[in-house]
Formats: sequence, C-alpha cells, structure tokens
Amino acid sequence: MSSSDIFIGETIGTAILILLGGGVCAAVTLKASKARNAGWLAIAFGWGFAVLTGAYIAGPISGAHLNPAVTLALAIKDGGWANVPTYFAAQILGAMIGATLVWLAYYGQFQAHLTDKEIVGGPGAQTTSAKAVEAQEKGAGPVLGVFSTGPEIRHTVQNLATEIIGTFVLLLAILTQGLNDAGNGLGALGGLITALVVVSIGLSLGGPTGYAINPARDLGPRIVHALLPLPNKGGSDWSYAWVPVAGPLIGGAIAAGVYNVAFA
Repeated sequence: MSSSDIFIGETIGTAILILLGGGVCAAVTLKASKARNAGWLAIAFGWGFAVLTGAYIAGPISGAHLNPAVTLALAIKDGGWANVPTYFAAQILGAMIGATLVWLAYYGQFQAHLTDKEIVGGPGAQTTSAKAVEAQEKGAGPVLGVFSTGPEIRHTVQNLATEIIGTFVLLLAILTQGLNDAGNGLGALGGLITALVVVSIGLSLGGPTGYAINPARDLGPRIVHALLPLPNKGGSDWSYAWVPVAGPLIGGAIAAGVYNVAFA
C-alpha cells in the first residue's frame, strides 16, 4: 500500500473511531443528553463498536492500525519502519478530527453542561464533591473525560502499569488472532476479535485509568480540548498526558517482543 493510502485510511478510520468512542463518552456524561448516566457498560461497548467500525472502514486501505501502539508492535514484529511516521501522523490527525466532530455533534450539550452552576460552580452552586475538587486542582476540566482519559487514583506507577498491561493484552490478541493475510493490519475477522477484546479490556481493566490503550486516542482529543472555545472548560491535565502515551507504546513493544519469542 502507498503512503497516501496509509495516510488517508488511517486519518478516516481513526476519526471514525474517536467520533463514535468520544461520542459515547459525551452521551453518557453531558447534561441534556438522552443517554446521560447510562454507565460503564455503555462506554465499554460503545468503544468496542467504535473500533469495529473504524477498522472495517480503514482495513482495505491502510490495514486499520488506528493506534500508534499497533503500528509500533507491527514494526517490531516485522522490522518494517518506513511507514511508521505516516501512520503516527495520520492517527493523531484523525483523532483530532474525530474529537472536533464530537464537539460539533454535542455542541448544545457542551454549552448546557459547562454553563450549569451545579457543574462548574458559581453563585448559588452547591458544594462540589471532593473528587471534583481534586480533579480541578489537578487541572482536569469537567468535560475532559469526553476527550481524554484520567485516573481515578493518581498514582503514576500504577497508572502507567495499568496502561501497559491493557495494551499488552490488546496487542497480543491482535498479533495472534487479528492480522490480515499480509500481516500488516487487521483483517475482517481480526476487526471483530479486536473490538471484543477492547470491550473486555474496558470492562476488566478500564476502571483505574479509563483505558486509553492508544496514544492517538488520548493525545489528539486532549489537544482539541485545549484548543476548543469551550466555556469554563478547565485544564487539559497535561501533567498526566504522558502516561496514556508512554504506557500503550511500552505495552505494545512488550507484546511484540513476547510474540516474536513465543509465537513467531
């Protein structure tokens, strides 16, 4: 496949992934959304279906990596590094486009949520919860969770380990079960397997950090959160932002190493 095919496929596929994945977070989180408070099951399955949709769209064009950790693991597995920068750039761009589309789709809900005194504070607001106060002190605004992940307990070693473990499971499943015949991306059955693994990771390992397991999924939308003209949006929690980037890359690299030793 050509560099242009890779760039187009990964941009579109990752944009769809983030549009649907970020969309379910917005649906569950934002005031005046019909799905508000639908819960963790909705989020876990929403992200799984988002992966499935993005993978089926991008698979025939780019192999549907949609995740720098996948690209890195495949490069380690096969030694093919030439297209890695193209994949990375397209994935970050696609994630930013997808996050922007979530904002457009939920524009009214964002406005209602971020101007509600019960949520953002102000005269007449009730006392905010200890968790909300702690989050604000750490620089995480009230809708950052729609865009990016954040830990329930801020412990760097644990948070990093959680992302490494979750991504290791994802990549080991992809490398052993999900690749197409060429071995350079997800096949049709591989997309379904990967989507189900993402749901499983969300349900089993998503509680501590929100399971980024994808550097582009976290970094691209976090950049968009920082740039969008959202009222009372608060901080983008850049002090934490390296964890959901480094953790998945480390987890992907370890999975590729284990695959080459145990399965290749």
